[in-house]
Amino acid sequence: MFLVSNLFPTYNKKQINFTKGKGSYLYDSKNKKYLDFLSGIAVCNLGHCHPKVVSALREQIDSLWHVSNLFSIEKQEELAELLLENFKDGFVFYCNSGTEANEAAIKLAKKYTRKPHIISFKQSFHGRTFGSMAATGQPKIHEGYGEMLNGFTYVPYNDIEALQAEITEDTGAIILEIIQGEGGVIVGDEDFFKSIEALCKKHELLLVIDEVQTGIGRTGSMFAYEQTPLKPDIISLAKGLGNGFPIGAILGKKKLASAFSLGSHGSTFGGNYLAVTSAYETIKIIKDNLFLESVKNKGNYLVERLLEIQNEFQTILDVRGKGLMIGIEMNTQVDQLVDLFLESGLIVGTAGPNVIRLLPPLNISFEEIDEAIEIVKLGFSTYFVGVESNK
Repeated sequence: MFLVSNLFPTYNKKQINFTKGKGSYLYDSKNKKYLDFLSGIAVCNLGHCHPKVVSALREQIDSLWHVSNLFSIEKQEELAELLLENFKDGFVFYCNSGTEANEAAIKLAKKYTRKPHIISFKQSFHGRTFGSMAATGQPKIHEGYGEMLNGFTYVPYNDIEALQAEITEDTGAIILEIIQGEGGVIVGDEDFFKSIEALCKKHELLLVIDEVQTGIGRTGSMFAYEQTPLKPDIISLAKGLGNGFPIGAILGKKKLASAFSLGSHGSTFGGNYLAVTSAYETIKIIKDNLFLESVKNKGNYLVERLLEIQNEFQTILDVRGKGLMIGIEMNTQVDQLVDLFLESGLIVGTAGPNVIRLLPPLNISFEEIDEAIEIVKLGFSTYFVGVESNK
């Protein structure tokens, strides 16, 4: 099974075929049960097959799927109202993915400012199209593709002096993640963000915040920037926005509307009926203040339990993150540990070679967190005892 594939080998796929998902769990073709602490890489923020989202999608499937953006789609407007309750004085553009959202954000920033230079950060990740890839501060993402799109400079994250040194008359914008997900779950400093906000005001720079992974409640607020002093001009969204149905979006201040005028950008499938229906139901649930507070509480509890494990294993260097976006930094590579957890029925991710990334559904229960912790503890004990015995 799966030995021969007609797919390009762009992913190192695990040889598991999932056939069913419900809540925080996935089931494979042999009906083995897995606790999902990856959520499709921060996508299924309400878990798998949430009944309210499923019900809304079923109803929409039976009525209408697609007509194109040449016509008004009422649900687009309803979703935009929900999104803009937090991001005041803005407009929305719909697309299909995080990469597309960041591509749109880059285009909007460049077209509005008429300036060629955008500052990004080392170890950032913004996507895999040429614009979003050029904004990404990781050489491994650029390798083999020749010359990148001009105009991007990468500075160390949390280093305000390095950032300030790169600002010139040609600089139009700064793009950043509140927490660098792919870069290792690196959390931005409060003072760093304060200084960025001051620099943007001083030099009249647009601030673009990539909320593709951190947005839609992942860190305990609707958008992660709301827990910082930052006031973005543009934010990009995707992943958790549709709870598994592909949809991306940018929110931009109304002052930018002249740069995205008639015919200046587009998306054939962006904001189609199924996508906005899924997103609307998802956002209605997540944006509730009690729900968001519960994400913070569960995140704090998860970190506390992980710190208990850290006290037992010196191989754990750090436990960090916000809400239910957690990184466990090790002094060793983590691939074998991740596979060991998988064998025991726990799905986790990685963020670089030595960071385990935890992204459980936001509506996960405390009991399910405890279940995951027991698997992690057993995995660490089994793996490191085995490593010691093999020396």
